[in-house]
Amino acid sequence: MIDFACKEFELDDVLKCALNLTKSELDIMNYFLRDTDRWVTTENIATELKLDLSTVQKAVKKLHSNEVLKRSQNNLDNGGYVYIYRIYSRREIKNLIMDIVYTWVNRVDNELDQWIMGEQDKQYSKSEKAPI
Repeated sequence: MIDFACKEFELDDVLKCALNLTKSELDIMNYFLRDTDRWVTTENIATELKLDLSTVQKAVKKLHSNEVLKRSQNNLDNGGYVYIYRIYSRREIKNLIMDIVYTWVNRVDNELDQWIMGEQDKQYSKSEKAPI
C-alpha cells in the first residue's frame, strides 16, 4: 500500500497508472513476473491465462512498446517465424516507472510554480490599483 496525501494506492494501481495498463495488460505483466527467465509466445499466454489471443497480442505489443517486455524472433523450420517475449528485470521496470514518476513530479512542481506566480500577479495588480 502506498500512501499519497489523502489517498492510498495498491502497487498494482501504481503500475497500471504509470504504464497506462488495462487490467488484462497488468495480468499479463504479472504472468511474466512469475517466471522472469522464461520466453513465451502469445499463444502460450492466451492458453495459460484463458484469454483471447487478440487480447494477448494487443497487450504484449503495448508492453513491448512500453519497454516492459523484450521480444525475440524465432525462425520456424518450415519457414516463417514466431515472436517470443520475456519481461525485463524488476529493477529495470522500477527504473522505468520511477522515470515516469519523476516526470510527473516535475510537471506538478511546474504547475505549482505557475500557481504561485499567478497569485503573485494578482497581489501585484491589486497593489497597483489600490487608492492612494
